[in-house]
Amino acid sequence: MITTRKIIEIDEELCDGCGLCVPDCAEGSLVIVDGKAKMIADKLCDGLGACLGSCPTGALKIIEREAENFDEKAVENHLASQKKESVTPAPNPSGCPSAKLQTFAPQTHPPCQSANKPVMAAGGGTSSLTHWPIQIRLIPPTASFLQGAELLVAADCCAVSAPNFQLDYLTGKIVMMGCPKFDDAESYVQRFTEIISACNLKSLTILIMEVPCCAAMNSIIKQAVERAGKTVPVEQITISTQGAELDRKTW
Repeated sequence: MITTRKIIEIDEELCDGCGLCVPDCAEGSLVIVDGKAKMIADKLCDGLGACLGSCPTGALKIIEREAENFDEKAVENHLASQKKESVTPAPNPSGCPSAKLQTFAPQTHPPCQSANKPVMAAGGGTSSLTHWPIQIRLIPPTASFLQGAELLVAADCCAVSAPNFQLDYLTGKIVMMGCPKFDDAESYVQRFTEIISACNLKSLTILIMEVPCCAAMNSIIKQAVERAGKTVPVEQITISTQGAELDRKTW
């Protein structure tokens, strides 16, 4: 049925094809074609605008025009089809090299330099990172490395503040990083709701800074867990601006 409603409009002159909007569309209605963002079908767009905040050029906006009604069933079928296609490796749908899904074999750290905490040698060593990308906005819920993962959700600043971020917090985990202050909180809630619903996580660790704006990440994860209606062990760790661990609790 055609009706007048709110829907996303894409300004192709402003769109640079970065692809950041693609993973932020929970309905999967956006793709990159010939270097520009395109909407697959009007009925797949709910018009709420979760993708707006991820566009660095302002190419996306909400308008009112005649369009097919939003069809939740069509969205379910579309997402199911996307999930099925993701079982086998495929070219990155966003066209953005930074969003290409990759997995790496786990690497071994050099020998410990202390009895308690191993320290990476300056200018050398190996990485505990086993996948790419790492940004929350770039990782789709269908990413194979999320299945059965011990997930680390870390605020961006933590990697710089914590002197042994990889050894203390990343080893053995899948990491998703972002900023709850500058990124769209609702899009984060939607993303984690889908992940918690579909990925059978073994555990979820939230790593945040002591600064007030970082606490929003706790609220985001709590909302996602509630919406998903599934139980997952959650541990929340707070570190200081100088990298000291201040608090660790579960909920």
